[in-house]
Amino acid sequence: MTAAAHIARTVVGIIGNIISGFLFLSPVPTFIEIWKKGSVEQFSPAPYLATLANCMVWTLYGLPMVHPDSVLVVTINGSGCVVEIIYVTLFLIYSNRNKRLKVFLWLVVELIFIATLTFVTLRLVHTVKKRSAIVGTTCIIFNIMMYAAPLAVMKLVIMTKSVEYMPLSISLASFGNGVAWTTYALIEFDPFITVPNGIGTLFSVAQLILYVTYYKSTKMQIAARKANKTEVDLSQVVVGNSDQRSKTNH
Repeated sequence: MTAAAHIARTVVGIIGNIISGFLFLSPVPTFIEIWKKGSVEQFSPAPYLATLANCMVWTLYGLPMVHPDSVLVVTINGSGCVVEIIYVTLFLIYSNRNKRLKVFLWLVVELIFIATLTFVTLRLVHTVKKRSAIVGTTCIIFNIMMYAAPLAVMKLVIMTKSVEYMPLSISLASFGNGVAWTTYALIEFDPFITVPNGIGTLFSVAQLILYVTYYKSTKMQIAARKANKTEVDLSQVVVGNSDQRSKTNH
């Protein structure tokens, strides 16, 4: 790789780190809402569990003994692991018993899988090329899972004609992340990064199309819900006043 290509790849990689950082932090408003309400409501843990597994696998892929010259892959995915563990922990705290058990079991399965993959890769495989192939193939699967995880949310959007539970910030960050890392991988062709991020970009475009399609109907549903709540509150006030007058007359 030429010096110019190396510089370009580093710059794009740094941009990718920044965009990925926004992607990892984009659910913060959602979790603030969950914290205030004390419930995860209909929010799905799937995207966060999938992203955590994805980050752990990519951190392994970027290690010098697995795939040299991939420091930027390690930095962002290592940070992503920390952030996603916080999100999953909040799901464990604010979910009902059944959902909490499912989240916990999935988390245990992920940790066992990553520990096993790490042991096999570093102990039983002795060349960098083979290690890159094994972990890289796993990365493709997990990265597609991360991007595909919102499919459950997309199904909910289509059924309810509402994007209330599919935050725009996450969809935009996913799109930017996919474009940045696809570009990064194409400068010095790395199929293990190119394939999943190219597919991820397409998934993100689909989410953005859904958002545009159902934005107006979402606003209408939220407005109707607020109007109904106001009517209920007013009826309660009227009933309360009627009861009070009745007691006074007696």
